[in-house]
This record gives sequence, C-alpha cells and structure tokens, in this order.
Amino acid sequence: MTDDTRDQNRATTAERDARAIAVIDAVAEAVRDSIARGELPHIELPVRGLENVSYDKDKGYLELGDAIKSRTLTVNTVRTFAQTLRLMAASRELVQDNDFATKREAYYISKNWGDARFDEQTESDSIMDDIEALASLHGLSREQLRFYPESHGGSVAGNLVVIDTDPVSGERLEVNCANLGSGAYSIPRSVERLDFRTDADFILAIETGGMFQRLNNHRFWKNANCILVEMGGVPTRATRRFIRRLSDDRSLPVYCFVDCDPYGFANIYRTLKVGSGNAAHINRFFCVPRAHYLGVTPEDINEFGLQDATHPLSKTDIKRAQDAVRNDPFFASTPAWIATIEQLLKMGVRAEQQALAKWGLNYVIEEYLPRKLAHPENFLP
Repeated sequence: MTDDTRDQNRATTAERDARAIAVIDAVAEAVRDSIARGELPHIELPVRGLENVSYDKDKGYLELGDAIKSRTLTVNTVRTFAQTLRLMAASRELVQDNDFATKREAYYISKNWGDARFDEQTESDSIMDDIEALASLHGLSREQLRFYPESHGGSVAGNLVVIDTDPVSGERLEVNCANLGSGAYSIPRSVERLDFRTDADFILAIETGGMFQRLNNHRFWKNANCILVEMGGVPTRATRRFIRRLSDDRSLPVYCFVDCDPYGFANIYRTLKVGSGNAAHINRFFCVPRAHYLGVTPEDINEFGLQDATHPLSKTDIKRAQDAVRNDPFFASTPAWIATIEQLLKMGVRAEQQALAKWGLNYVIEEYLPRKLAHPENFLP
C-alpha cells in the first residue's frame, strides 16, 4: 500500500471534507491578499500535459512531474480566472452541504454566473481537471471535491460484504455480494465511504459483462474463493477506485482477465494498472499497482488450441501495438510485455475471451481459469 493510500484510508469523511475546504480557502485567501497588495492575483496549477508525465516503476504508475503553470488575472484570462474561482466556490458549498454535482450538473450550475458561464461542458470539464490536479497535491480527488462522474462503476459478485452508509439517515448498511441471486452489486460513483469485509483470496477483474455473467451464474467465485468485478471495457474511475481501495484495504492481489488484443493490453489493462498519461494527476488514487495480467495471451492461443478462433489484427490494432512498445513508458520498461506484444504482432491475430467457448461454454470455468490460476507466477506484470 502506498503512503498516499494509507493517508486516504486513514482519513475520515469529515477529515477529507475539512481538507477540501482548507485547500479552497487557501486559494481564495491568496487571491484576496494579492488584490489587497495591489498585485495581479494568480493561481498556481500543476501542468497536466504529457511533457510533465513520467512512469515511476517503484511506485507503479504514471505520475505528474513538478512543472507548475500560473493562471494570472489579466484582460485575456479574466473569464477563465473567474470560472475557476466560481467552480471552486461551488465545490466548497457542496462539501459543506454534504451534497454532490455530476459533471453535467456542474456545467449547468454556471448558467446563472453571467459572463462567467460556461458555453460548453468541455470548458467546465477542463477547469474541473485543473482544480482536481491542484487538489491532488493535497491528497484529494474530484470525488472528494463532490464532483461525480456521470458513469457509474461496474458490477461485483462473490465473497465480499460492502459496508455503506445511508445518505439520508446515516445508518450503516451491509450488502452481501454473495447473496444477490443472479444479480450483482453496482459500484457507486464515489466509493470513499465504503468499508469491506472478506476472506477472499483475490480479485478477478473481467473485461466483458458477458464473461462476468457466466462466471457469476456458475458461482465461479465460490469455488475459487474470489471477488468478481466487471470492468465493461476500459474501467471507469469508480471501478478503478473500488478495485484499488478493496485491494489495498484487504491486501488482495488483482488478476485481470482481458481479451488478447492491443486494445485489451494497452487501453484496458494499462489504464487499470498504471493509469493514463492524460490523467496522470489522479493515477496515484485510481491505478492498481497490484494488478497482474492473467490472460488471454498470445501463448494461450497456441496452448489452448485457439488458432482457428482468432481474427486478423487490423491496421489500427497494429499501430496501437507498435505505439505501446515504442512510446508507452510502462510497456517500454517491461521486457515481458515487449516480448508478448511482439509475439502478437508476429502471429498477426487477436483472440477474444469468448474464443474459449470453442471447447464448450463452461470450458473457461472448468479448464482455462483453474489452469491459469494454478500458476500466478506466469502472469504478466
């Protein structure tokens, strides 16, 4: 567990709220003091560009460097400057009132701000990202500033009790993810208030909803003593944060079950494990350094006889794979991944999780996953 996560998990909701308000107040007071001194007020923000992003192998994620930009109040920046302060004031009010706003609602909040109103949501999203980057320096994410994403998290089933709080009554509620019939627990948009109880051995993060449903319906989690999490493609912020918190809180390894293609490697798995360069300011909260890649791999295509259940790599696949090896700092610094991607390019094909159904719909449960899980030392980093 990283120091950041220890600090986050130790902090209570009240402590995080107090920290958020303190950060916002400090910015506001600095602006006021600059005006009082007759100086142009400014706000210092981390540079979020890729030129300020690096991969720290020891920490296990892509992170922002130390570069700082200064947003100074001038004739040309007055509107953006005002929007930044208004959005921070809105965050302060949400924290104080124990409420939240989605990104879309935050955009509409501005419609009564006169000349400072946002014309498009892309404007409010960009400024919200700047504010989050600033807050991240103090161990806070956007959710703790009470701006929630529109998309919720994936589904969860298995050996896990999620302990939540009724937002109205404050009563503690327990959800047993092993007792939801054919359904599953839906990860909420913010997971900071959740606690967990489990004696599972690992978390299995699954790319597709169909595969999650198969494993859940046949109670794979019961025999394997694990927790299933549906990622639904590239995992949302809520899904990544849920897996990260659960993994850190309960010291659980995370195994990823993803298609054997460049998108599965470079977009889905990479985003879960080390984050993305465009969101480097939040990776330390949302990435999952404990994650390992269980499969499907190019070697699996041969070992499990899937050669006639593959598809040719498209031009986009090939370009994505070549970019990953040449330009992605995570893959470029991981020899095992370079060898895997080069093997896939040489084979010129890709394979989906569902290709295993060639040997029977439940082959994945009865043969593939048990054989893979018997040798976690062979998982890709």
